[in-house]
Amino acid sequence: MAELKAENREQRFAYVESPAVGDGAQSGARGPAASEGTNGTSVFTVEPWCVRETELRPDVLARTESVFALSNGHVGLRGNLEEGEPHGIPGTYLNSVFERRPLPHAEAGYGYPESGETVIDVTNGKLIRLLVDDEPLDVRYGTLERHERVLDLRAGTLRRVCQWCSPADGRVKVTTERLVSFTHRSVAAISYEVEPVGGPARIVLQSELVANEEMPPAGEDPRVAAVLHSPLEPVEHDAEGGRLVLLHRTRRSGIGVAAAADHRVEASDGVSVHASSRSRPDWGRYTVTARLEPGQKLRLIKYLSYGWSSTRSTPALRDQVAAGLTAAMHTGWGGLLAEQRAFLDDFWQGADVELEGDPELQQAVRFAMFHVLQSGARAEERPISAKGLTGPGYDGHCFWDTESFVLPVLVHTHPHAAADALRWRYTTLPAARERAAQLGLHGAAFPWRTINGEECSGYWPAGTAAFHINADIADAVIRYHDAVRDEVFDVEIGLELLVETARLWMSLGHIGRDGAFHLDGVTGPDEYTAIVDDNVYTNLMAQRNLRGAAEAASRLSQRATELGVTAEEIENWARTAEVMAVPFDEVLGVHPQSKGFTDLAVWDFTNTPDKRYPLLLNYPYFDLYRKQVCKQADVVLAMQMRPDAFTPEQKAANFAYYESLTVRDSSLSACTQAVIAAEVGCLDLAYDYVAEAAFMDLHDLEHNTRDGLHIASLAGAWLALVAGFGGMRDHDGALSFAPRLPEGLTRLAFTIRHRGHRIAVSTNGRETTYTLMDQGTNLEIRHHGLPVTVSSGSPITLPVPPAPLVASPEQPFGRAPRRRKPTITQW
Repeated sequence: MAELKAENREQRFAYVESPAVGDGAQSGARGPAASEGTNGTSVFTVEPWCVRETELRPDVLARTESVFALSNGHVGLRGNLEEGEPHGIPGTYLNSVFERRPLPHAEAGYGYPESGETVIDVTNGKLIRLLVDDEPLDVRYGTLERHERVLDLRAGTLRRVCQWCSPADGRVKVTTERLVSFTHRSVAAISYEVEPVGGPARIVLQSELVANEEMPPAGEDPRVAAVLHSPLEPVEHDAEGGRLVLLHRTRRSGIGVAAAADHRVEASDGVSVHASSRSRPDWGRYTVTARLEPGQKLRLIKYLSYGWSSTRSTPALRDQVAAGLTAAMHTGWGGLLAEQRAFLDDFWQGADVELEGDPELQQAVRFAMFHVLQSGARAEERPISAKGLTGPGYDGHCFWDTESFVLPVLVHTHPHAAADALRWRYTTLPAARERAAQLGLHGAAFPWRTINGEECSGYWPAGTAAFHINADIADAVIRYHDAVRDEVFDVEIGLELLVETARLWMSLGHIGRDGAFHLDGVTGPDEYTAIVDDNVYTNLMAQRNLRGAAEAASRLSQRATELGVTAEEIENWARTAEVMAVPFDEVLGVHPQSKGFTDLAVWDFTNTPDKRYPLLLNYPYFDLYRKQVCKQADVVLAMQMRPDAFTPEQKAANFAYYESLTVRDSSLSACTQAVIAAEVGCLDLAYDYVAEAAFMDLHDLEHNTRDGLHIASLAGAWLALVAGFGGMRDHDGALSFAPRLPEGLTRLAFTIRHRGHRIAVSTNGRETTYTLMDQGTNLEIRHHGLPVTVSSGSPITLPVPPAPLVASPEQPFGRAPRRRKPTITQW
């Protein structure tokens, strides 16, 4: 059972009011509940460009550590206090630094993976301990008179101000600021400033590097990483002047890890400073001592550099981090801040979403986009995991979420990061080919969950059987090609990914007696329905995969020949795509999620108490698999990803049917339901779902933000607004928009990047203006189906037609989203 629970990606509790006596109507709404003492609400002030915490809440410390995490996709630092304690979950992560662990099975089976991979907390360089007249600053003791932290979404920094009075009445003000650099991929830096208040103080600062920190117990939550004690073996350590260096190697995976720190000390005139350093195998310490009078300040600037490799030698890693430190210190603290701001200014010019009418949602979508950027900006051929580098949840694994939710956002906001994520997938192609061969298939079978490309899922129905991940990767390749037109990428990376995944489908499926191509024994996005035949989402995405491979191989014929692709193979892909089975229930007028799905008994939602959600932790899979109940959007997601495969009438009918069956036990569902709700005209319902996706972590709706942020749901906030209320579609490279706004939002504006252009879209719900931001260019788009040419310097304003009049569908009892009522806040 342990392995079954480990595959349960999401968990959300439903909280509903009981129906009135004698009234069977659904009166409750799904919403937040108590989580770390917060009652599911935000503990942050509402501001347009920052996330501010005005008091330190020990009961939500782990949650805020995730929210305040800083990363560039290469290095990640949780928002732990600089002093180290108290903490919720200590965390310093390096992308793809993991440890292997046994993956036991109750019963052995062919093709089961034998080992898993778990992200590890590497050498902690955030630590700067403060002693005031020999009393360590620990907010659990003495009096914390002020404490404020601010995540600045434009500066890319985490600032902190606190005033603390020690048990011995020594009062100090501490001001800190930290960043993980977007321009120096291996570098982080911290400014730590202290000044006495009301009297003199003897100050000691201890800046440390610490490896193999003690971690809190994981508990029984299946989304939490396995705790690996002391995963790093010491290799080398050194301390000289202000420089500290620790080198380690992971015990089983054999990854070399180097961490180095250097320091600059600034003090007010007349302050005498003494400094020393020392090191041991698992720690290094740089100590600064000074006596300060009121009005005097002591400031320590700490530069950090990390390097890691499974192939480079210890001297090479040592030299790498030394070079990183040299570059950072040459740039200086002020230079790093300036470069960080310039990087983000450029990002926001092509990625910002502006809202009027809902300040809280405005803050949330910018917070979401900031963390989506952090997850992949400098990942550079390493994965974007489900939690990014914000926490250890899901063992640091990468899933299909990346290609299906995160990359569609990055393709239009930061295309370089999208290309890098796909380049990482390409590096795992040899392992995917081996996995396919092990399964008796051709081409490549990519893993359901992984860090380095090997399958880490031990539960077949919700793991390997979810073959749709291969089509999701292909879809991301096609989207990147359509949006960027990067021929070098197409030749070096894209075509081979399309070819190998197309070959997989040809060997996985078969032509039936009806002449259609069938894919049997697969699992779609909905993990409450597994090992089924002809899952609509899987089949339609495989169809897109086959067509994309055929088109790309024909266009890049020379490279295709090098890959062994023949004209006959291309023809077979195209012919198979044309006869792909897509089930349809003529009686109900909807697409069954899979063959026979609409013939199953419907789950008894009325007699399912809210305390028994999520269903996967309270009912046997045997029961879930044979009932009509959806963990998350499946057919509805197919309508978003393959809008060309459905008529407007089918979309409306499908959406209504599956709304009544979808319980959203996954954070991946609300954003998709928002997109399609907006398309079919249920704007208020879409607004509710937008809020659910956007507030997933700021309001801790899943009650597991402590283990890291939900990067795909955060990306989904952008999708819900831009693809939902903005109506943006990019199918086959053709940009189209169909903006409509719900009551409560008075303006939506966003900018996207497409084929070297930046196009700005602004709507008030009555009319929409399109502006091409670059000089001397034209771009063909569609506005509610109308072909339009937008030229630079000539904005076009067009009317918005009224939304179709449709009845809002019902959700399962107790699973309706909480109605969105915007909080009116003055900036």
